Amino acid sequence: MQADNKSYDDINVTPMVDLYLVLLLIFIIMTTAGVQGVKVNLPKASNAAAKKMDAPKIQAITVDNAGNIKLNASPVASVAELESKLGSIKASLPDAPVVVRGDSATQYQLIMDVLDVLGRTGFEQIGLATKPNK
Repeated sequence: MQADNKSYDDINVTPMVDLYLVLLLIFIIMTTAGVQGVKVNLPKASNAAAKKMDAPKIQAITVDNAGNIKLNASPVASVAELESKLGSIKASLPDAPVVVRGDSATQYQLIMDVLDVLGRTGFEQIGLATKPNK
């Protein structure tokens, strides 16, 4: 018999692909088996209604480009009236957050007046609403 003196330039990758597919299959099976969790016997609760937990209600102050001020969609005649209404809200909801929404054409002084009123009434959680840049 004569020995083959040809050099092998090609590598047969079929067994390697088969191995990868088997490993992928094992990985998929083991991952889905681990997600199912452990069965436990959960305790029962009473049928009575749960006490409603009240989160602080967010107060919204809106200033449009005409200079009109609204507190939670109800119109406010002046900054002084806004201060009195915010004082009563602060008494009933001391930790209430406030969001100030101002039109882009609104004069800056009116927004500063609203922020000044919020500072005088003692609100600490104040946010300025903006539109995201796209």
